[in-house]
Amino acid sequence: MVILHADLDSFYASVEQRDDPRLRGRPVLVGGGVVLAASYEAKARGVRTPMGLAAARALCPDAIVVPPRMSAYAEASKRVFEVFRDTTPLVEGISIDEAFLDVSGLRRIRGGPEEIAATLRADVRTRVGLPITVGVAATKFLAKVASGVGKPDGLLVVPPGGELEFLHPLPVERLWGVGPVTAAKLRDRQIHTVGHVARIGEAALVSMLGAHAGRHLHALAHNHDPRRVRVGTRRGSIGSQNALGRGPHPPEQVDAVLAALVDRVARRMRAAGRPGRTVTLRLRFADYTRASRSRSLLKATMSTRAILDTARRLLTDSRPLIARRGLTLVGVAVGNLDGGGAVQPELPFDDPHDAGLDSALDAIRDRFGASSVTRATRLGRDLHQPVPLLPD
Repeated sequence: MVILHADLDSFYASVEQRDDPRLRGRPVLVGGGVVLAASYEAKARGVRTPMGLAAARALCPDAIVVPPRMSAYAEASKRVFEVFRDTTPLVEGISIDEAFLDVSGLRRIRGGPEEIAATLRADVRTRVGLPITVGVAATKFLAKVASGVGKPDGLLVVPPGGELEFLHPLPVERLWGVGPVTAAKLRDRQIHTVGHVARIGEAALVSMLGAHAGRHLHALAHNHDPRRVRVGTRRGSIGSQNALGRGPHPPEQVDAVLAALVDRVARRMRAAGRPGRTVTLRLRFADYTRASRSRSLLKATMSTRAILDTARRLLTDSRPLIARRGLTLVGVAVGNLDGGGAVQPELPFDDPHDAGLDSALDAIRDRFGASSVTRATRLGRDLHQPVPLLPD
């Protein structure tokens, strides 16, 4: 296989710099209370996402802050994906700013992998006006690693037979699934590179990290990744998240954010006609650690009230952990989704969660738009705009 991983560079900030020539070459921050995106000029000063805006300004006092324009980013993504599909019909979108492309068998009509990737980058620049980095390799994992190493605005080809020579000197953080906690565990044992991981037996990694993580990292360290580019697959869960920034967050503020997230998620589920059974609460703490809590419902639902009640119970169970570590991000996702299609209206009182007012509010939002009815808890609160997503 020959797989390309195409990843737009600092996507939101690049769109802003494209549309406003005064921003080009200058440090740009997209966001409000939290940095949603930073240009490479800002990243060079140490700004990262999702950093609080005050901390970002301390690192980069001359940064230009612009509010997010989600409709502009969605339109730019649509045009970029048109370029992808003009390159090959085998495109698997990962998010609005990145995708895998299978270009196996295109040599006779489009040239070799490096030529195809170079043409793709030129087409995105010419037709959409944005920089994009492309990694080329024989596996999805390695293509994504290559694009990460090749940033910004680069092209990196991992030649057949040279996969491990390229991969093994890289730091352990380049392995999918290695975050700050896992990296710390590995580095405490003097395991600093992917090559170090590859030289450890699978059993030792399982003992160190657990069965799933140990086997996963052992396979990736040897570039074992049989996954193919999948076209037309639907997401397995629908979710949304909101960065809170550092500092104390009163319970009522967190609950307001949680309710807004559930509103978004449930609305998307109803629009896609995909009820779900498993509610997951995701939390990130001030020490950069993460936690998730899940609960399964007796039957699949698209009801805002059913999902919110479940998410609130999960949040209540997590209060002691939040009090100890401090909360910087909250997210909600619903998984175990049914197949989708035309939305069948849920009968009033069919589910105790769907009674009366809540069903009416869902119906009003679905018909007249998300802003037609606003929760009282959201008044006066600056909640981040929803991030543009691939279709559900």
